[in-house]
Amino acid sequence: MGYRVLTGEIAHETNTFSVVPTTMEHFRRRVFLTANEIPARRLGTRSEFGATFEAAEKYGWTLIHPVAASANPSGTITSETFETLAGLLLAGADGGIDGALLHLHGAMVTENYQDGEGEILRRLREKVGPDVPIVVTLDLHGNITEQMAACANALIAVRTYPHVDYYERAWQGADLLQRAMAGEIKPRTVIAKRPMLRGLNGGRTQIGPMRELIERGAALEQEGRALVVSVCSGFTAADIHDIGPSVTVTTDGADPTGQAIAEEFMDYAWKTRDYLSVSNHTIEDAVRHARDGEGKHERPLVMADVTDNPGSGHYGDSTNLLRAMIAADLQNTAFYAIFDPAAVQAAIAIGIGNSGTITMGGKHDPSAGGGPLTVTAQIVTLSDGKFQTFGPMGGGVWRDYGPSALLRVGGIEIALITNNGQAVDTAQLTSLGCDPTRKNTVAVKSNHHFRAAFEPLSREVITVNGGALGAMILRDAPYKNVRRPIWPLDPLA
Repeated sequence: MGYRVLTGEIAHETNTFSVVPTTMEHFRRRVFLTANEIPARRLGTRSEFGATFEAAEKYGWTLIHPVAASANPSGTITSETFETLAGLLLAGADGGIDGALLHLHGAMVTENYQDGEGEILRRLREKVGPDVPIVVTLDLHGNITEQMAACANALIAVRTYPHVDYYERAWQGADLLQRAMAGEIKPRTVIAKRPMLRGLNGGRTQIGPMRELIERGAALEQEGRALVVSVCSGFTAADIHDIGPSVTVTTDGADPTGQAIAEEFMDYAWKTRDYLSVSNHTIEDAVRHARDGEGKHERPLVMADVTDNPGSGHYGDSTNLLRAMIAADLQNTAFYAIFDPAAVQAAIAIGIGNSGTITMGGKHDPSAGGGPLTVTAQIVTLSDGKFQTFGPMGGGVWRDYGPSALLRVGGIEIALITNNGQAVDTAQLTSLGCDPTRKNTVAVKSNHHFRAAFEPLSREVITVNGGALGAMILRDAPYKNVRRPIWPLDPLA
């Protein structure tokens, strides 16, 4: 008889500076599946759950999957929401389990717990005892803690940004869990950190110290010197004590070399903490560059407002960049997106093919990237916002952005969405009848994930400081809970 394995997903990257608290409604807008709903939505996909189902079949596990829940990054999770989700997951261990393979994030903050994942793992460990192996997959933007490392046997972070290896990391976790349940190994995890608010090139895995450490960690795994080496760059929009980069190392048993590896890696992270591979353009320079390139190239310029990235918990409704694009009368241009359910409803009322006045965006905090923008627009497309994603980050999974609209203002096609989310897949535009490959310019709200789908079709990619919430956090540094002293807030040698 196969092992009884608990699996589940509770994923949220919490921006504690957002004024929007995260509730169960936010999870329902993105992903909230329970028990028997999960296989129909995840079997056959290149997702963490897809890999877990495949592993269960390979190893003959009896898989217990009580919940799959993820919400777009946003503000602090309410206590009620956290207790609901944690309760569903932990109930799956009732009756006993032989192991757990959980898919979390690593940067979840709730009203009561700065370390949401650590609290889930603490409760699970208390419930199942010290000998049941617990393996966890994580986002490399997690603020990893001592509690996570102490309560889990292995922490396995993705190794790509954009994140296109969730499937592979889940398989890595499944193989390790099987060996642990069979008694072949006894994985233990240690952690190292430094007094750093940020570093490791923001987690970018193309070049720089993040790439170097990931490659070195993979080599150590291949050589058998460690079971897992995970490098995380942290998430700077979470005002918590344990913010910042980390390295966790999983070894077979209490091997002291694990801590030595983690400390050596973090020494390098500290040494290279200033390294950044990108610099942001001003809005004026970006719009001028777009206008100068019109009609001269076969492929589009892609420009990303990194300061209003819904994938970092920013509001997704800033208007400064779009306002400047309209003023410059850019032609054959696409803009994704403005998060504004009321504006979508206004577009629906006007109707496809008709023109009317719509006020959009700037409703959460007008000081964060611009206030509401009123335009006269033609309604090009209306959609329910549901479509399947097959890009590098899609894996065949269906997404739901809620009722959506495509507006045309002059030469610019503007997407309006009901459920917030950054640009990660070209289907976000093609599902609205907008072909990004045929545009002079494509503007998106995203920090880095957009590159997976949009960089291959572009002639050039630039990033833009739109003055939104992300810029305000970095500029004002309004931290109250981070441990001190910490770089770059304090002078450190």
